[in-house]
Amino acid sequence: MSQSKPPSMATVDGQKCLPRSVFYVGAVRGKRNAKRSRSGRVELPAVVSSKTSRMPPTAPTVSDFRLALGQFATGVTVVTAERAPRLVHGMTANSFTSVSLDPLLILICVSQTAQLLPLVNRHKRFGVNVLKDSQQAISEYFAQTEDNPDAERAFGIRYRWTPTGIPLLEDALAHLACNVVASYIAGDHTIFIAEVESIETRAGQPLLYLRGDYRRLS
Repeated sequence: MSQSKPPSMATVDGQKCLPRSVFYVGAVRGKRNAKRSRSGRVELPAVVSSKTSRMPPTAPTVSDFRLALGQFATGVTVVTAERAPRLVHGMTANSFTSVSLDPLLILICVSQTAQLLPLVNRHKRFGVNVLKDSQQAISEYFAQTEDNPDAERAFGIRYRWTPTGIPLLEDALAHLACNVVASYIAGDHTIFIAEVESIETRAGQPLLYLRGDYRRLS
């Protein structure tokens, strides 16, 4: 029986090697698209390079944005400000975060259409009240746009004032009395950066918000 001759060797930089398109059968077992020549050699098809699609990415929608941010669990606060002498307006908010430890700075984001906006712009101070897990009804009340003294009495909502005139919500998990040091209009909200003048905390568990619903620590 005659035997096929091995493929001729190519020389690259003084070294002998097989041509790039030629391989022994044993080296390409399982290659479906390999072709065998009469001499027993196997030639592989040329590699087709893939190209990145030039189609622009789809811009995210408001719904996409809300769905994505809804995966981020937050606490729930009520931001309180003076609306008239000894009267308080509150707004439920979870767009609240710490900014700095030196000095002690926090920020809140307030919609351009919120009733709270002109109050904070006018007085340059506000309170942040972190709610307990038993205060969901209070959160839902302050998510409304209208102040209702009868509803506040029914929910047992009471306020107290700091010596500097900042209203705070009684019986919250934590209180921060804040003075505005800077504000920035960003899209349809205003960002207020404020320095914390006083802090109080109490025992209890926080009310949480995740995926469009209230949650509690298990």
